[in-house]
Amino acid sequence: MGDFLFIYRGGDNGAGTPEQMQKRMQSWTSWLKGLGEKGHIKDLGNPLDPAGKVVKGSAKTVTDGPFAEAKDLVGGYTLVQTKDLAHAAELAKGCPIFDAGGSVEVRPIMKM
Repeated sequence: MGDFLFIYRGGDNGAGTPEQMQKRMQSWTSWLKGLGEKGHIKDLGNPLDPAGKVVKGSAKTVTDGPFAEAKDLVGGYTLVQTKDLAHAAELAKGCPIFDAGGSVEVRPIMKM
Protein backbone atom coordinates (compact mmCIF):
# COMPACT_ATOMS: atom_id res chain seq x y z
CA MET A 1 0.00 0.00 0.00
CA GLY A 2 1.10 3.54 -0.71
CA ASP A 3 -0.10 7.09 -0.33
CA PHE A 4 -0.91 9.18 -3.39
CA LEU A 5 -1.97 12.77 -3.89
CA PHE A 6 -4.74 13.63 -6.34
CA ILE A 7 -4.17 17.21 -7.49
CA TYR A 8 -7.22 18.67 -9.23
CA ARG A 9 -6.45 21.12 -12.06
CA GLY A 10 -8.70 23.24 -14.21
CA GLY A 11 -12.39 22.55 -14.57
CA ASP A 12 -15.18 25.07 -14.76
CA ASN A 13 -14.38 26.82 -11.45
CA GLY A 14 -17.99 27.16 -10.29
CA ALA A 15 -19.52 28.31 -13.57
CA GLY A 16 -23.15 27.59 -14.37
CA THR A 17 -26.57 27.81 -12.82
CA PRO A 18 -27.17 26.96 -9.17
CA GLU A 19 -28.76 23.68 -10.32
CA GLN A 20 -25.67 22.78 -12.38
CA MET A 21 -23.37 23.62 -9.48
CA GLN A 22 -25.51 21.48 -7.14
CA LYS A 23 -25.34 18.57 -9.58
CA ARG A 24 -21.54 18.87 -9.80
CA MET A 25 -21.26 18.97 -6.00
CA GLN A 26 -23.40 15.83 -5.74
CA SER A 27 -21.12 14.10 -8.27
CA TRP A 28 -18.04 14.99 -6.21
CA THR A 29 -19.72 13.90 -2.97
CA SER A 30 -20.73 10.56 -4.50
CA TRP A 31 -17.30 9.87 -5.96
CA LEU A 32 -15.44 10.75 -2.76
CA LYS A 33 -17.92 8.78 -0.64
CA GLY A 34 -17.31 5.72 -2.85
CA LEU A 35 -13.54 6.05 -2.44
CA GLY A 36 -14.01 6.38 1.32
CA GLU A 37 -16.25 3.33 1.55
CA LYS A 38 -13.54 1.28 -0.19
CA GLY A 39 -10.92 2.52 2.29
CA HIS A 40 -8.95 4.69 -0.14
CA ILE A 41 -9.44 8.14 1.43
CA LYS A 42 -6.63 9.09 3.78
CA ASP A 43 -7.43 12.83 3.83
CA LEU A 44 -10.27 14.46 1.89
CA GLY A 45 -8.26 17.60 1.42
CA ASN A 46 -10.12 20.76 0.51
CA PRO A 47 -10.80 23.00 -2.43
CA LEU A 48 -8.29 25.82 -2.71
CA ASP A 49 -9.17 29.50 -2.92
CA PRO A 50 -7.97 30.99 -6.22
CA ALA A 51 -6.14 33.81 -4.36
CA GLY A 52 -2.60 33.37 -3.17
CA LYS A 53 0.99 34.55 -3.20
CA VAL A 54 4.06 33.17 -4.91
CA VAL A 55 7.46 33.39 -3.21
CA LYS A 56 10.39 32.63 -5.51
CA GLY A 57 14.03 33.12 -6.28
CA SER A 58 17.02 33.72 -4.05
CA ALA A 59 15.63 37.19 -3.28
CA LYS A 60 12.41 35.51 -2.09
CA THR A 61 10.29 37.92 -4.12
CA VAL A 62 6.59 37.83 -3.22
CA THR A 63 4.04 38.38 -5.98
CA ASP A 64 0.29 37.96 -6.25
CA GLY A 65 -0.70 34.67 -7.74
CA PRO A 66 -0.90 31.94 -8.68
CA PHE A 67 -1.55 33.25 -12.16
CA ALA A 68 -1.52 30.18 -14.33
CA GLU A 69 -3.83 29.42 -17.20
CA ALA A 70 -7.20 28.26 -15.86
CA LYS A 71 -6.54 24.74 -17.16
CA ASP A 72 -3.38 24.58 -15.02
CA LEU A 73 -4.70 26.19 -11.83
CA VAL A 74 -4.71 23.81 -8.86
CA GLY A 75 -8.22 23.80 -7.42
CA GLY A 76 -7.89 21.19 -4.67
CA TYR A 77 -6.42 17.90 -3.56
CA THR A 78 -7.18 14.56 -1.91
CA LEU A 79 -4.77 12.14 -0.24
CA VAL A 80 -5.58 8.52 -1.05
CA GLN A 81 -4.13 5.15 -0.12
CA THR A 82 -4.00 2.31 -2.61
CA LYS A 83 -1.82 -0.57 -3.71
CA ASP A 84 0.22 1.23 -6.38
CA LEU A 85 0.42 4.16 -8.80
CA ALA A 86 -1.47 2.33 -11.55
CA HIS A 87 -4.37 1.63 -9.20
CA ALA A 88 -4.37 5.25 -7.99
CA ALA A 89 -4.54 6.46 -11.61
CA GLU A 90 -7.41 4.07 -12.28
CA LEU A 91 -9.33 5.42 -9.27
CA ALA A 92 -8.72 8.99 -10.49
CA LYS A 93 -10.56 8.19 -13.73
CA GLY A 94 -13.85 8.38 -11.82
CA CYS A 95 -13.29 12.01 -10.80
CA PRO A 96 -16.09 14.40 -11.84
CA ILE A 97 -13.57 17.09 -12.84
CA PHE A 98 -13.28 15.45 -16.27
CA ASP A 99 -16.89 16.44 -17.02
CA ALA A 100 -15.79 20.08 -16.64
CA GLY A 101 -12.63 19.81 -18.76
CA GLY A 102 -10.24 19.48 -15.83
CA SER A 103 -7.55 16.95 -14.98
CA VAL A 104 -6.21 14.96 -12.03
CA GLU A 105 -2.48 14.75 -11.43
CA VAL A 106 -1.66 11.59 -9.46
CA ARG A 107 1.54 11.77 -7.45
CA PRO A 108 3.10 9.19 -5.13
CA ILE A 109 4.03 10.45 -1.66
CA MET A 110 7.65 9.57 -0.96
CA LYS A 111 8.47 7.83 2.30
CA MET A 112 11.13 9.73 4.23
